[in-house]
Amino acid sequence: SEKISLNDFVVRAIALALRQYPNINASLTEQEIIQHGDINVGVAVALENGLLTVVVRNADQKDLDQISWESRQLSQRARDGKLRNEDIEGSTFTISNLGMFGIEEFSAIVNPPEAAILAVGSALEMPVVEDGVLKVGWRMKATLSADHRITDGAEAAHFMQHLALYLEQPWRLV
Repeated sequence: SEKISLNDFVVRAIALALRQYPNINASLTEQEIIQHGDINVGVAVALENGLLTVVVRNADQKDLDQISWESRQLSQRARDGKLRNEDIEGSTFTISNLGMFGIEEFSAIVNPPEAAILAVGSALEMPVVEDGVLKVGWRMKATLSADHRITDGAEAAHFMQHLALYLEQPWRLV
C-alpha cells in the first residue's frame, strides 16, 4: 500500500477541526455569510505552469487511507491534465503546502469566497525540550490567513489550537 503523506494527516486534521468552527468553513457572497454543511478541503498542487487547487470532498467523513488515495488520484489527474470540474470546484477551505520546496513558513492569501487558508511549511527535525530534557523532535509551522468579514483572530486562534491538538496527537485522526 502507498505511504500516507504528511499532507494527508493535515487534510484529515483540518477536516475534523472545521467541524467545530463553522465560521472558518464558510464563504462570503455579496449578500451573506454561508456556513457550509460539507467540509470540502482544497489542496493546492504545484504544476509546471503554476498552482491548481484540487478538492477532497467531505474530508471529515473519510479516513486517512481514503484521503491519501483520493489526493494521489487528484494530483495525478492534475499532472496529466485530466481534471474534471468536480475535481477543482466547491472547496470550502484551502491548504497550501510548500513544505516540499523546503519553505519553512509563509503566509497564503485567502482563496475567495472562502473564509480562510492554511499555509503549511516543511516538517523539520530540530532540538526540542521535553520535560526538561533536550532531544530531537519534529516541528512544522502552519499559518492561518482569514477573512475578518467572516471570522476574527480569537476564533482563528482557537481553531489553530484545535488543529495543533490533532496534529500533535495523530491517533486522534484514526
